[in-house]
Amino acid sequence: MASLRSPPISCSIGTSTSTLFSSRLRSSTSIPSRRLRRRPIVASHVCVPAIDKSMLVVSETLSEDELWAAACLRVRTFNEFNASAYNIQDHRRYLAEREFEALKERVSGKREGFRRVSCINATLPLSQISIASDDLCSTCKFSDGNEDRVVVGSLDLNQCRWLPDEITGTKPEGFAADIGRAYLSNVCVAKELHRNGVGYELVNKSKKVAADWGITDMYVHVAVNNEGAKRLYMKSGFVQENDEPAWQARYLDRPRRLLLWLGLPPS
Repeated sequence: MASLRSPPISCSIGTSTSTLFSSRLRSSTSIPSRRLRRRPIVASHVCVPAIDKSMLVVSETLSEDELWAAACLRVRTFNEFNASAYNIQDHRRYLAEREFEALKERVSGKREGFRRVSCINATLPLSQISIASDDLCSTCKFSDGNEDRVVVGSLDLNQCRWLPDEITGTKPEGFAADIGRAYLSNVCVAKELHRNGVGYELVNKSKKVAADWGITDMYVHVAVNNEGAKRLYMKSGFVQENDEPAWQARYLDRPRRLLLWLGLPPS
């Protein structure tokens, strides 16, 4: 969260893992396959409860307690754990600590190559989702000073020219790309609450924040076989700009992905 390489940026929704989180995690830690597996990039078919959307808050995150809850959600979403494995809870906490430290570094503006990064979370009161999952409530809970809430969705908005190990966008061109281009990454929604519109609300909020920053062109990477994520982004207005060469996907040991683009109106 020794010189630990900061946990990488990944772009995914639901149970899909989008590049950097998994690939760099494998390179920085030796994890037996029986303890940790990457989640398959497939749409979730779990029966989930409906939520009261009026209670959902989607906002930029500043408190460390909420950043920690977001880091825990990302570890929980982007990895598949064997619950019977030895010391699995310690291992989960270790991964969360790495992501938490990297997230703080990005949000504070200390990550080289990024002009600005915002962690945007979707949260619900603990009382609204306690029946959905005891693990979600205990793992991703925080206090906002008034009540206990749970981070049920999260993403990063990155104002930068490119993301490491990803296809690079082409708009805008030249020096304008430094301030006018942004990427979404680490997009995830708790599996218990899929198909409740949480992902759509996260992306919609990121568009508003990006417009306030003066962003003109937003990008997101998505695995070619992640139909749920593609539907979400296209519903949000993204269109395909490019796709990853097969050799690059093989080299990075991940499913091939698409680069989607969205133009924002001038603020």
